[in-house]
Amino acid sequence: MKLNETAMAKAFGVLGASYYLACYFVAFFVPGIYKTVAATWFHMLDLSSAWKDTPGGLVLGLISFTLASWISGRLLALAYNKFVK
Repeated sequence: MKLNETAMAKAFGVLGASYYLACYFVAFFVPGIYKTVAATWFHMLDLSSAWKDTPGGLVLGLISFTLASWISGRLLALAYNKFVK
């Protein structure tokens, strides 16, 4: 079964945008939880000098992360279809 590359790319784009927005709002409204989770994902690396009081760049971050997700979905579907042959 082949995958539709465009549909997969769109699905990844929507998923990426959803993740980005969820992460942004968690960082904005409950930064303590956000910082705790981020620290565990980076193996407890001390990121205290990198934190901002409020997250900025919502639009640029949302667009760039959605685009990166879309490209990832497209490439995954292309690779999958190549190996299915």
